[in-house]
Amino acid sequence: MNKPKLFEIIFESLAFHPPFDCLLFKYFELFRSFEPHAFVFQGETYEYFYHKYNHTWRNERAVEIPIVKRILDQYRGKNILEVGNVFSHYFPICHDVLDKYEKGESVINQDAAEFSSLKKYDLVVSVSTIEHIGDDENPKQPQKSLAALENLKTLVSPQGKIVITFPLGYNQELDKMFRQECLGLTKSFCLKRVSPFNKWQEVECQDASLVKYNQPYRAGNAIVLGIIG
Repeated sequence: MNKPKLFEIIFESLAFHPPFDCLLFKYFELFRSFEPHAFVFQGETYEYFYHKYNHTWRNERAVEIPIVKRILDQYRGKNILEVGNVFSHYFPICHDVLDKYEKGESVINQDAAEFSSLKKYDLVVSVSTIEHIGDDENPKQPQKSLAALENLKTLVSPQGKIVITFPLGYNQELDKMFRQECLGLTKSFCLKRVSPFNKWQEVECQDASLVKYNQPYRAGNAIVLGIIG
């Protein structure tokens, strides 16, 4: 086995052991200038997002957060709904948050497949949440993620937009609906993890559609960014 491959295996193993977790995070924070610390998506450059909460430096949040954050910034001052309480853990927010389970200030604890509002939103965003809808329930409801998307469409203003991200390989039924183009996405883009050091690159979705979750690296190895509207 060559040395780079051996180092990758050791790194991947240590990254999920608490005694080394903090040290590895500091490596990414202090020495990322020696590693590529940015990625390109749709012709734009983004810095990887490293944060201790949810260990973004070692999973798909490293790319999801900066992409969706830039979209949120473009809609600042407009009506925004976030499905899944994600961004409040990283930034001050002033938009509505819908999350069935997570308690928090101003978090609306309702089901995304059933939530209704008189307010119409200019932007609805959801980061790695749609794959849990229906899949994390007992009994499982395989079609509920699609029902949630259909419901979210009713909350958007005529010129509004829905932006979702989800990892491929986590929810098999959602993956199937994505491959069969049943999710009603206007546009879809994919990124794939290409190293144990959590480096990502944009790829054709057909090249990412069969990527597995937790293989070859822990957590997501490919994500979809889907747009409706």
